[in-house]
Amino acid sequence: MDDSQNELSARDARAHFAEVITRAQGGTPTIITRNGQAVAAVVPIEDFNALEDAIDRYFARDADRDLAENPDAPTYSMAEAIAAIFEDEPDQGVA
Repeated sequence: MDDSQNELSARDARAHFAEVITRAQGGTPTIITRNGQAVAAVVPIEDFNALEDAIDRYFARDADRDLAENPDAPTYSMAEAIAAIFEDEPDQGVA
C-alpha cells in the first residue's frame, strides 16, 4: 500500500487491514469507500477521542445555555434520560 494513499475500497482495506491499522497508529487516517462513495474512516484513536470530547463539550455548552435561558425547566439525571430512550424502543429480543 502506497504511503501517500489515504483512500481505499472496502475490498482493498480488508486485504491490507494490518497496514491500515498501522497507518492509523502512525497518525494517518484512511477513508474506506464502497462503490466509490466514502463510507467509513479508520482514524488514530487520539483523533477519535478528540472528536468525542468536542461533541461532549458542544452538547454540554448547549445544555448550559438552554438552562440559563430557562432556569425553571425540568432537569433529568443521566439514568432518567437513558431510561426514557429505551422506553420508546420496541423490544428487540435477543439475537
